[in-house]
Amino acid sequence: MTEPRNNAATTRGRPFAPGNPGRPKGARHKVSRAVESLLEGEAEALTRKAVEAALGGDMTALRLCLDRIAPARRDAPVTFDIGPLDGPAAALEATAKAIEAMAEGELTPTEAAAVVALLESYRKAFETVEIERRLAALEAAK
Repeated sequence: MTEPRNNAATTRGRPFAPGNPGRPKGARHKVSRAVESLLEGEAEALTRKAVEAALGGDMTALRLCLDRIAPARRDAPVTFDIGPLDGPAAALEATAKAIEAMAEGELTPTEAAAVVALLESYRKAFETVEIERRLAALEAAK
């Protein structure tokens, strides 16, 4: 009988068979290496050509150039006063302030959600530390 081939049925949904870790860390895919070798030394000429095409009215080239010059911001600083954070009650007040800032248009809903998520992480961390402190005090009292 022949050995079963290494496919999804034999690897049980894992990308590689046991003992085969896949491509070594840092190794480049051969297609990526081939593209890099083709473009090696041509970056300046290709960039100049794209700029010339953009200046000549090619909208695709213009978009490509502008995306490189001024890429779309994925994240922006959010500034508003939440007051000092010194416990879960302060986190609750800061959450209310974030919601109010969103309602007044000072924050976008996405920005407010990010702030509230950070405040929730703070609250959980604060409570975890508080529980740990209380448990240590109980254990020390025994």
